[in-house]
Amino acid sequence: MSQPVRSTRQQYTSPPQELGAGQTSHTTITEKISSVVLTPHTPIQWFIVVSVGLMGLGLLQVAIGYLLFQGVGIWGLNVPIGWGFAIVHFVWWIGIGHAGTLISAILLLFRQKWRTSINRSAEAMTIFAVLCAGMFPILHTGRPWLAIYWLFPYPNSMDVWPQFRSPLIWDVFAVSTYLTVSLIFWFTGMVPDIASFRDRAKNPIARAVYGMLAMGWRGSAIHWERYEMASLMLAGLATPLVLSVHSVISFDFAISIVPGWHTTIFPPYFVAGAIYAGFAMVLILMIPLRSLYGLQDFITVRHLENMGKVMLTAGLIVGYGYFMEQLIAWYSASLYESFLMQNRMFGPYGGFYWALLICNIVIPQALWSKKVRQNTTWLFLISVVISVGMWLERFIIVITSLHRDFMPSSWDMFYPTFWDWALYVGTIGFFLVAFFLFLRAMPLIAMHEIRTLLPFGKKVK
Repeated sequence: MSQPVRSTRQQYTSPPQELGAGQTSHTTITEKISSVVLTPHTPIQWFIVVSVGLMGLGLLQVAIGYLLFQGVGIWGLNVPIGWGFAIVHFVWWIGIGHAGTLISAILLLFRQKWRTSINRSAEAMTIFAVLCAGMFPILHTGRPWLAIYWLFPYPNSMDVWPQFRSPLIWDVFAVSTYLTVSLIFWFTGMVPDIASFRDRAKNPIARAVYGMLAMGWRGSAIHWERYEMASLMLAGLATPLVLSVHSVISFDFAISIVPGWHTTIFPPYFVAGAIYAGFAMVLILMIPLRSLYGLQDFITVRHLENMGKVMLTAGLIVGYGYFMEQLIAWYSASLYESFLMQNRMFGPYGGFYWALLICNIVIPQALWSKKVRQNTTWLFLISVVISVGMWLERFIIVITSLHRDFMPSSWDMFYPTFWDWALYVGTIGFFLVAFFLFLRAMPLIAMHEIRTLLPFGKKVK
């Protein structure tokens, strides 16, 4: 189905509810969104954030270099806790990357028009979050150039294959497939907008770069037909990945015999948690950018309110998962499961568990209020609290299930070292630098999708 050709001068007395009052023509939409990138002026806040990110990126390089030189002994790992911060942060970053695919693929298939203003930034967030996540399993091996043979299939010349019954191998396939499909989906969606940048850019170098990335796009009927067909096909491929990727990640825990992990509730529980954390991160990024670049006409209060509703729903599912963990431990009458849940609540890490419940269940109940959902300050603060709570959830799942195992003689505490924290802070720096470079070079909002909303307004007579 081709894109209808409309005059850029066509005006509407009232824009649709997905847009603010200031956007009533194709021209104003294109000029406003493209000005974020094509303007020679860059806000000072952009340089501040990128500077902070570069410091974190430098710390990441130092942490990785020292790790490869010394090995994982620089971390706080010990005999019962062979999985530490590396796996905690791997699962945390993968969860953050889920919102982009959900917004882009599933909401596209369900024809939800409010996704158009936030899908591009969410897709970019997905790419960079998955790249951050991918560092941890590789670095967790300590010597990647030796252990990589056991993670990736290779020609069977040595008559040795990776252990395909291990969920760690499933992670490789799931995450790499998720990254590939998300990357193609992300770039395909940007092609029409990159072509607009090519036509509007005044710098010859920028015009040449955007011209190569636009791949000859001219906006013809056949181009639009193939574009929409490719978008729907990629959305159909990406939709199962939203459910499968974090389900596969949860199998790292669920197929073991460790109390607290060996449960069938983990796949849906992890998927809901990923959507929860992902939408929180979208709001953490978009609320400041909305104010910084004056994008209130595109990222309206309605968008923020809808994302708040999605977070509230996902939070209720996550809270149900917490309840079921306790119920299963009690109903099973397993000594080990009961001990684990008691240890989580009242053991050495009990404070973290109760903080988790407050962050992920108690505080987000404020989202029932429409005034809270429409208040950017409260919505931003609640999103930060949820991000902290989801980090605590991963910490509780990994650490408290391991530090007191079946043999009391091997019990120990986990104390993260400076290098544990350095690697984590470094990935945050990498994420910030990558996202804000994207913000400065590529369209933050899908212009061609926003323009399709205008015909739903009332045309000027």
